[in-house]
Amino acid sequence: MPPEATPAPVRVLTVASGKGGVGKTNVSVNLATALAALGERVMLLDADFGLANVDVLLGLTPKQTLADVVAGRATLAEVILPGPRGLQIVPSSSGKRHMAEMTPQQHAGIVQAVSTYEGPLDTLIVDTAAGINDAVLTFCQAAQEVLVVVCDEPASITDAYALVKVLCRERGIQRVHVIANMVRSPVEGRALYDKLARVVEKFLPEASLAYLGAIPQDDALRRAVQKQKPVVEAFPSAQASAAFRELATRIHRWARATTPRGHIEFFVERMLEAGGARA
Repeated sequence: MPPEATPAPVRVLTVASGKGGVGKTNVSVNLATALAALGERVMLLDADFGLANVDVLLGLTPKQTLADVVAGRATLAEVILPGPRGLQIVPSSSGKRHMAEMTPQQHAGIVQAVSTYEGPLDTLIVDTAAGINDAVLTFCQAAQEVLVVVCDEPASITDAYALVKVLCRERGIQRVHVIANMVRSPVEGRALYDKLARVVEKFLPEASLAYLGAIPQDDALRRAVQKQKPVVEAFPSAQASAAFRELATRIHRWARATTPRGHIEFFVERMLEAGGARA
């Protein structure tokens, strides 16, 4: 019999933002859906443990969540919900303080549960909470690529810089991809990135920013949220949908990790290392 093929390494992307209200979760949901539409097998993990809302944006009603996995009442496979285009949703809980106050070791335990998932998987997208709490930093540190969502507001730019600074100087993450959200034009999106890049270049020269692209301000996004569907599915011809598909295509073309292991073993190991370092 021919030897069994080694599963390709899973690409892990963490989506973060310095400030709340910049549309980070909407970006996560639509990027995940657009990647799934390209034929990727995608899992979206809701890692906003205090105010989870991926399931709300998709009109899903989970019977069990990651809180049940943490408590030992369910396995990961039992809480996964089917989303559009075959997207696999791992819902979290909202309004449960003990979930928002988990230790790094507990965060690692969640990812350990994800690693036992035996279904085929190409990309894991982790939607984090806004800000720079320990869970956000740990999930960023464990991922291969970090996507920071920013909008054209002074507080958003300032907080995005603060996030990049902490990721770089405290967690050793020097490469960050920037998504400009809710902009009026591609020119405004690029200008927004340039503002952030200039500050980083001046005060944080060891960090490297890359511009992934922009999502326009589009009323179709608001209407899609009301319909509890991704805009790429609800209004595929909308400008925002085209922008999400373009970003997904760019990510789809990124080189895969060269780690010769399948699933997300490396992710679990790095989570455990990060947790142990601060234990």
